[in-house]
Amino acid sequence: MKSSITVEDILSRRHFENSKVIAGKEGLGRQVKWVHVVEVTNIRNLLNGNELILSTGVAWRDQKEKFISVIEQLIDLQAAGICIEIGTYTSSIPQEIIDIANKSHFPIIVFLQEVQFVEITQDIHGLLINRQYQMISNLESYSQALNKSLLTIDHYVDILKFIRSYLHVQVIILFNNNESLFIPEAAEQKQMKLVECMNSSSDDSTYVAKSTIYLLGERYAELAIITEERELTEFDHLILDRTATALAQLFLRNLYVEEKQKVEATEWISDWLEGEQSQESINEYLALNSTSKPKGAVVCICKMGAIGEYSTSDLTYFKMFTRAIFEQRGFTLFVTEKRNTIVFIMLNERTTATWKARVQEGIQRLLNSDIQRVKTKVQPVFGIGKFVEELTDVHKSYQTAFETIRIQNRMSTPAQSYFYDDLHIFRLISLLHRHIDLQEVVLEYLEPVIAYDKKYNGKLMETLKTYLSCNGSKQETAKRLFIVRQTLYHRIQKLEKLLGSDFMNHEKRLAIEFMILSYEFLVSSKQLKEKKEIL
Repeated sequence: MKSSITVEDILSRRHFENSKVIAGKEGLGRQVKWVHVVEVTNIRNLLNGNELILSTGVAWRDQKEKFISVIEQLIDLQAAGICIEIGTYTSSIPQEIIDIANKSHFPIIVFLQEVQFVEITQDIHGLLINRQYQMISNLESYSQALNKSLLTIDHYVDILKFIRSYLHVQVIILFNNNESLFIPEAAEQKQMKLVECMNSSSDDSTYVAKSTIYLLGERYAELAIITEERELTEFDHLILDRTATALAQLFLRNLYVEEKQKVEATEWISDWLEGEQSQESINEYLALNSTSKPKGAVVCICKMGAIGEYSTSDLTYFKMFTRAIFEQRGFTLFVTEKRNTIVFIMLNERTTATWKARVQEGIQRLLNSDIQRVKTKVQPVFGIGKFVEELTDVHKSYQTAFETIRIQNRMSTPAQSYFYDDLHIFRLISLLHRHIDLQEVVLEYLEPVIAYDKKYNGKLMETLKTYLSCNGSKQETAKRLFIVRQTLYHRIQKLEKLLGSDFMNHEKRLAIEFMILSYEFLVSSKQLKEKKEIL
């Protein structure tokens, strides 16, 4: 359907029976959006583009320089053309002006007899308004037909063919993974030319229109239409937007279905996390569910409170949203729910040198997004296990990710990192806590200080921790504690009496620092065990 009115269309109207095109015949396909009468020479602030100008020439009469200026302004403002009445004020069109118009394909039409501009404007404006109404009607019909077809369409190619048959233009879709599709198909050389044209086009291009398709807040693909035979109109842009929306709905529906199917594979994934899948079994599974050979893997555990408090649709949305974020950053995800957590096996598809930075970026993107869609009652806690080169070692990454969550739960302050590799000394503390009576060891070193603080409501533990972190600098310690030096000296004397005057000696100092961290680890655990006395 032709949605625009061109200069050539207007020439067929009855008021143009005695008109003649004397210049710019190659521009007769220019779109006309309005008709405007101009009888002044300075028009740079009067037009918006695509206006067909009517004039008697009274503004310039026989002054060729002013006439040239008007024509050049109209060309710069992308007017559709100019219609000049030959007679009282303009007897002829200079050849120099004809040459300028021909060079820019700018139509100059002359009326050989006197015409009434008011009748022309009424006729053409009526035509434009009727065409606008028709465009709205056609757009609604297109949308209804497209929405109806979505009920039966299984592949996005059918939608691309739908818009192609309606607009008769070249249709291109480019996905973020560099896959592309051209409707109609094009040779490889032409494909490269079309993509280059698409990437280099500006938003106001008259031959290329683009619309970005977003899924769950992330850029998924870009849809474009390109034409070499006519200018794209407002109607073309509206059809493009409606089609992009329909594609987004189809892609989202397919993702949802895929997510549901992947949930059904949780038993196999659970065995994988337990180290019960062989290399052969893993290869067979990935051959059916992944398109590339992974370069290692890492397990991410997400804890959001009790999984049972969330609906199936909310959890499915969260998994889809997380998958979309990390796939943009070079990971293929396999998801399952295990031990009241959501577990993501993340297969790395890019260089191993950047996996950690990409995971960190993805988590920050997730935390900064509107995750209230899943009605999270608590801030999600993430634990990232060790990166493993072999896929048969995924269970090791899972175990360390679970240990990361365990350590984070026992820490009094939020962890500075989600990665097991960054927990350092806390990994040792957790390991010791599981195999020995850590409380007894802590009390062996710190019981005098703990007992003193409890008896006198003192702050010796805080002072000790700060003094050690300042490497024994009294000035820096007093500054951090907001106390005068004399008070600090008194506290240090008390610490020397309780811990021994050698507590700053290298080996003993290291042991005390380790015990302070262990003490905080145990104290925060007390809060997790319903105020059960640990110390």
